Amino acid sequence: MKKVGVAILGLGVVGGGTARILIDRRQQIKEEYGVDVEITAVLDLKKERVLDLGLDLKILASSMDEIALNPNVDIVVECMGGLEPAKSFLLKALEAGKSIVTSNKEMFCKSWPELEAAAAKTGAGLYYEATTGGGMPIIRTMTQAMQANNILEIKAIINGTTNYILTRMSQEGASYQDILKDAQALGYAEANPVADVEGYDSSYKLSILSSLAFNKRLPVDLIYREGITKLTAEDIAIGKELGYVVKLLAIAKQKEGKIEARVHPVFLSKDHPLANVNDAFNAVFVVGDAVGDIMLYGRGAGALPTGSAIVSDVVFCARQEVHARYSEMNNCMTADDIIEDFESDYYLRLNARDVSGVIADIAGVFKKHNVSISQMRQDRNNEIIPIIFVTHKTREKAMKAAVEEIAALKNVVSVENLIRVEK
Repeated sequence: MKKVGVAILGLGVVGGGTARILIDRRQQIKEEYGVDVEITAVLDLKKERVLDLGLDLKILASSMDEIALNPNVDIVVECMGGLEPAKSFLLKALEAGKSIVTSNKEMFCKSWPELEAAAAKTGAGLYYEATTGGGMPIIRTMTQAMQANNILEIKAIINGTTNYILTRMSQEGASYQDILKDAQALGYAEANPVADVEGYDSSYKLSILSSLAFNKRLPVDLIYREGITKLTAEDIAIGKELGYVVKLLAIAKQKEGKIEARVHPVFLSKDHPLANVNDAFNAVFVVGDAVGDIMLYGRGAGALPTGSAIVSDVVFCARQEVHARYSEMNNCMTADDIIEDFESDYYLRLNARDVSGVIADIAGVFKKHNVSISQMRQDRNNEIIPIIFVTHKTREKAMKAAVEEIAALKNVVSVENLIRVEK
């Protein structure tokens, strides 16, 4: 039977979960997949983590160099997070001919070409299922099960923290700040939640998914990004009345040889499959030209869900004689490949003075910018009236120009929010 030695870098939440699965499932993996996967090295500053897993302290390495030189290590699993030293450690592993498995989405999306170049030189494998969607097998679905398709569209909820916050705001009518505090107390959100709530985490994941979907690397800095911090309980309640659910979506679409890539809050029709993905769950909705619509749903984070994806990669890697190469990742998209002026429906909420002609003035601005109105709602509120508009499909630049001009109208007190609508 083939024996495969695994080194784990970092025994925190994800690394510890991965180690536990490898230990508990070792016999099952031997019987079902014909490989004996053993943890032969660990790199961690806390030796008690090694002991808590029932592992021998003899496998605790003192440096990455020691692991790179260890003949009993075939696969290096990185669960450290951050850009450095994770990237440098993985490059050392690849240069030593050891395959790598990582859950580090930011490092991977920013360093993919460099990692692939190092892997190609030695024939080592590069595996990253756990970077996108936690326990959902979305990477292998796209690389191993979609060969008959040109992927036309991806819509994804791929950040559990923001989905948890938005679910509770929708269900309870509570404010963003109040729910964020609860999310931090429960461990769903970091003390500094910027990476999640401002959409960075989703952008890293969309970069990886889009690069695979469109066979050309999509650098993360070409993805349009907005976070959820401006969403209010009032907008969410109005959206409900209009038949919408709010989600932070990662969206990529292929149109006429160009790519539309964006991460931002969206009002989704209640009958869309993604509308019922709640709490910390993730889902990826993919449209292929042959298969049509498919959706994967599951837990997007946590020790065991993420560990599940990592162990899947380890076993898959262990059974390969030749590893897949990603030479197309060196071919990067540029700004010329991106559709910046994308089309969407829009929800606009503003406050205006209750005077004659204010609606006509706003309508005049919309007409000037070729913005067509699908719905309008006007509520009474003393001298200041809230007005809600939902548009038909409109260009992004036209809508933003119209909103800027509307905000400057004499009797418009404030523009409260602009949210895109996906149907």
